[in-house]
Amino acid sequence: MNQENPAETPDETAANSPVRRRRTIGADPKIEAPTQTDPVDETGSRSRTRTLSGATKKPIVSTTDRPKRKRARSLGPQTPDAKSEPKEQSRSSKSSKPQVGDTRSPSVSVTSNPESEQSDPKPARKRRRRGGKGRSGVNKSDNKQRIGQPVEAILEEEPVTLDRQQLERQRGKERKGRPVGRYQMLVHADNGVTHIAVLEGRSLIEHYVSRPSDDVSEIHGNIYLGKVQNVLPGMEAAFVDISTPKNAVLYRGDVTYERDDLDGDKSQPPAPKPKKPRSRLSRRKDDARIEDLLSAQQSILCQVTKNPIAHKGARLSTEVSLPGRFVVLVPNSDTYGISKRLNDKERRRLRNILDKVKPAEHGVIVRTAAQDVTSEEIERDVRRLLDQWKQINELATKAKAPSLLFREPELVVRVIREEFNRDYRGVIIDDLALYQQVKGYMETVTPALADRIEFHDSETESLPLFERYHVAEQLRKAVDQKVWLPSGGSLVIDHTEALTVIDVNTGKNVGKSNLEETVFRNNLEAAEEIAKQLRLRDIGGIIVIDFIDMEIKKNRDEVVSSFEKALARDKTRTQVSGISELGLVEMTRRRTGEGLLESVSDACEHCAGRGVELHQAVFKV
Repeated sequence: MNQENPAETPDETAANSPVRRRRTIGADPKIEAPTQTDPVDETGSRSRTRTLSGATKKPIVSTTDRPKRKRARSLGPQTPDAKSEPKEQSRSSKSSKPQVGDTRSPSVSVTSNPESEQSDPKPARKRRRRGGKGRSGVNKSDNKQRIGQPVEAILEEEPVTLDRQQLERQRGKERKGRPVGRYQMLVHADNGVTHIAVLEGRSLIEHYVSRPSDDVSEIHGNIYLGKVQNVLPGMEAAFVDISTPKNAVLYRGDVTYERDDLDGDKSQPPAPKPKKPRSRLSRRKDDARIEDLLSAQQSILCQVTKNPIAHKGARLSTEVSLPGRFVVLVPNSDTYGISKRLNDKERRRLRNILDKVKPAEHGVIVRTAAQDVTSEEIERDVRRLLDQWKQINELATKAKAPSLLFREPELVVRVIREEFNRDYRGVIIDDLALYQQVKGYMETVTPALADRIEFHDSETESLPLFERYHVAEQLRKAVDQKVWLPSGGSLVIDHTEALTVIDVNTGKNVGKSNLEETVFRNNLEAAEEIAKQLRLRDIGGIIVIDFIDMEIKKNRDEVVSSFEKALARDKTRTQVSGISELGLVEMTRRRTGEGLLESVSDACEHCAGRGVELHQAVFKV
């Protein structure tokens, strides 16, 4: 059941007081902080300030590096040789301190001073960070600028080299020089909004709407250095400021920590340490409370797991994961997994590769796209993700919360990264810039499928892309309230605040033999169509289906079984219960964003989305 966000209560006293201690979760103490434009100075001295993966009460500062002892106790992130910097940063931090409920653009937290990009290449440790007022000469209006740009998900590399046999195996089957596949992807860009349609044959099965990457509604997968605004023990949740108009929510079950990070009763003997790091699932079983893990004004490293929906803020998790083309990197974890969609022979081959390339301190999950790929490709994908994680850690050590550390690419790149394989006939894009971006990405990570990326020139083609493949017509039907079944029956889909209700009717289906058989065949068609509509319309949350009553128990069980088989093709997690005493089927489908109807429509200005217009004469006083 979806849980409403509790009311946010600003703590003005805590928010206006100067921050004397920075707590950062997930930062690597062995990684030095780079400058704005240059990579890490490997010859420079390393910062040994210890940061914990969970909530910390007292940050520990090592005294092994005596010259930096004084700077380590200063406010905010430090650069090695800027002597006057702590005072400057202290003044700027007071003026730019985030408040609860602030509405701010995310670009404020990620922009950097353009002058730094044009400065002379000097040693990294002799660079001064621009900010504040004083020697840097930057105006007060630039105090809110953050240090460095967020890490991008795509790294430019040379295409991987594969021999002829490997290319043919990864490319898949062809017929008359054209690739053979079950699916096809169409990408249409219009006025900054990108529509992605996935076809199975000629039928539309999925549709995505992508807005610009800097839009606050498209932040799924982004990694932030957030600041805890307030902790609500009664809700077992905390509100976190991540530079979005609405504070994000972090629930207790999404907080990972180590037992050693908690300040317990010193009189009690310490608990025995586990032999190996525990997974997130085992950590959730502990009785640690949210107020013991988090505190107000604390800085935490977190990742968005669900986009903000309506009046609800984004949902966060402190367990970070970096998705690649073939693997998913889970930093600071013992996760080890291979996709269950692969056969046993392929899983054994990938397990042998994973044993060689998996980092000791990080977890790795092999994706379905890794089928038939070489060990060199998987190893390079792991190295790319490790480099990204290193950059994120380096940026986190010097960034000021709230800040964007890692930004996911455009939605079309993410969908292609996670879904595109040899089962697709191709990807057709009608925007030239987007086509070049996707083409370059595929040539880098999957050169065997790069030739399946095509460009649709709207100026030379007779029909627009979506009209040529009849996508526009299918989209109009997908937003209707009523859906017709092949035999004459119908579905009526209604959305409410709490759940979605689907009613099954016989309609024009009168059958041939008897009522039970007619109802049974109608329900079978409805079960198949409902699974398709849930996927196409991206309906999430609680769903209640009212099938037509059936007298025979065998028929009821077969309808539920057929419905579950149809849902198995949906990659979104679902859970279905049996038919209740009232003849209803209750299910849940994971909600990750707004549905199809919400993404392509606006609320009516006359009825405010209610669907009716009141008679004003009745309500006149």
